[in-house]
Amino acid sequence: MITRADIIWLGVSAGVIGSLVGGMMLGIGMSLVINGAPIGWLVMLPGAPVSAIPGWLLARRLARQV
Repeated sequence: MITRADIIWLGVSAGVIGSLVGGMMLGIGMSLVINGAPIGWLVMLPGAPVSAIPGWLLARRLARQV
């Protein structure tokens, strides 16, 4: 049985991990673009969708407990 605390913990951990992943991709990509490397766009643009992947994986793991 999944409790309310499990769902709250899922939201907090997914938010923190997603913010770290997306922020790092944004920062590294922006740094590369500013320094003149166009490859930085390939790092920076998918930062938002990639930051959702850790939360999705955590939610799948929680759903397996049902």
